[in-house]
Amino acid sequence: MARFGVALLCLLALQNEVSAFGVVKQSTSVNYGLPSSTQLFAEGSKILMPALSSTMKEGKVVSWLKNEGDEIEAGEAIMVVESDKADMDVEAFEDGFIAKIIIGEGEMAPVGEAVALIASSEDEIEAVAAGGVGEEAAPAAVEEAAPAGGAPAAGPPDVEFSQIDMPALSSTMKEGKVVSWLKAEGDPIEAGEAIMVVESDKADMDVEAFDEGFLAAIITEEGDSGTVGAPVALIAANEADIPALKEYAASLSGAPAPAASAPAAAAAPAAAAAPKKVAAAPAVATGDRVVASPMAKKLAEEKGIDISTVAGTGPNGRITAGDVEAASSGGAAPAKKAAAPAKPSWTPAEGVIAATPMARVAAKKAKIDLSTIQGTGSFGRVTVDDVKMATGEKQPERKKAAGGAPAPELPDGFVPFSGMQNAVSNAMVGTLTVPAFRVSTDIEMTAFEALYQKVKPNGISVSALITKAVALAIERHPIINSAYSPQDGGGTLFKKDINIAMAVAIDGGLITPTLNYANERPVAELAENWKELVGKAKSGTLTPAEFTTGTFTISNMGMFGVTDFGSLLSEGQGAILAVGATQDAVVPCSQSILGLKKARKMTITLTCDHRQIYGADAALFLRTLKSIMENELDKVSA
Repeated sequence: MARFGVALLCLLALQNEVSAFGVVKQSTSVNYGLPSSTQLFAEGSKILMPALSSTMKEGKVVSWLKNEGDEIEAGEAIMVVESDKADMDVEAFEDGFIAKIIIGEGEMAPVGEAVALIASSEDEIEAVAAGGVGEEAAPAAVEEAAPAGGAPAAGPPDVEFSQIDMPALSSTMKEGKVVSWLKAEGDPIEAGEAIMVVESDKADMDVEAFDEGFLAAIITEEGDSGTVGAPVALIAANEADIPALKEYAASLSGAPAPAASAPAAAAAPAAAAAPKKVAAAPAVATGDRVVASPMAKKLAEEKGIDISTVAGTGPNGRITAGDVEAASSGGAAPAKKAAAPAKPSWTPAEGVIAATPMARVAAKKAKIDLSTIQGTGSFGRVTVDDVKMATGEKQPERKKAAGGAPAPELPDGFVPFSGMQNAVSNAMVGTLTVPAFRVSTDIEMTAFEALYQKVKPNGISVSALITKAVALAIERHPIINSAYSPQDGGGTLFKKDINIAMAVAIDGGLITPTLNYANERPVAELAENWKELVGKAKSGTLTPAEFTTGTFTISNMGMFGVTDFGSLLSEGQGAILAVGATQDAVVPCSQSILGLKKARKMTITLTCDHRQIYGADAALFLRTLKSIMENELDKVSA
């Protein structure tokens, strides 16, 4: 997202009349005045709708990046405004708190109208919000800016051009210092592209261009200061007009006119020296807002194109109308063909540390010298992420793989548990006090798999078959269906009903739907009931009786290819069975020539509460279950 740093974008008008940034066609230099505002009680201040271009009369609040009550800092983006030219971020120039948002998202407001109220402290939020907007002063009259030095300027050339004036970066700013030019004379510029950095009495801000053209002449050089409203540069609409504007700029600055040979040199193709534009990925800002020009948005809507899928080639990946046209024709946006520049577009002046405003704020808070940080931003500028990496608050981004593939987007940071996850967590922690032990065995599954293939067309699942086999084994070893009870100093709590619960992973947690009376019901009924319970589990419509009545639990991870694992006991139960995947194995065979044969085997592991279930009990249960699944499948399929 392009960052609009000029102060007119977020003037916190206090008592002084504030002049806005002027970009004027032809020779007239205009300061688009913003109104002075009445001092609010509780020292509140206003954010006014900024003038984002020389033709802007009203603006639309695309989105607020801060909410009422949020704390803001100087240099921090607080809202996005759409004008007749582009979408721009509006930054704060003073610390405070958003007391009241007057113009909501999607609403329009004339230039100079208050869009929000700012309180200087959190305690004053309610008082400032209750104070309202008050009476707005009329916009300052449009005045012609006198040339620097007060000398009368020569008549402007009869060509199309724009004049960039020194912007007002705060309500108290009288003059500004050009920290650096991000473009050199003759360079092509695009709407929304940062062209210079200006320092005021509050902060350093980026100044962006509103129109496409060529930087014809720089009037105020790096390190020089100029009064608010004074011309600092001229923008030519056509490259051929650069020589004429250079001569005109000399009359504005008081410097001697360029030599006669200068126009010929300036007329050389400046665009050919511009760096080649590279197609970027679709630009999505915080909150998934696509950064695109109003024309691009309108064109995408007309053509029925999802603008979030269009690759932007504008400044910082901004989507232009040309990108939408290219996407509609099925091709990529054409890159501008250009030769490599003879020298970098911008080199910091001596003693100037290139850094973004947010980086300067962050470095000041962290008490870090910016000169010690290696910048990774455009032209080597220090960004806020560079400062965070220097303090350890953020880890450096990993470099792309050799093939150019981007690093995978992985989650990072703390995510609180849902109610279900908290319940699972508490139940698992509760099992840590249980003296549990595990016993495992292998079951030959050749006959079982043959049975499954036979009954599968009838809708009978592996889960239903295993449930039935386990229930029949529990009938012969009821101790496995028991639970420990602290009653009368401790004892065994037997349960006459065999209710088999099976763990099911769902989005955001784990739940155990239960097949009640599993030993008494036919396997076909169990299969139908299980299908219904799984559907309810995934839709979140299980009743408590359908997932809290289990007396024994099965955890089947074999479907995920897990061959051997152990499970933690469920609360209130004495045992849980972990079922692994079936796999090929070589087993002894007396009838084979070599005494071996190939078979299908499955590993099962029983976890038991050792307070009432002993090792012999577990071993006998597993032996019975193994016998049923290998030799008594007629009882399972009944």
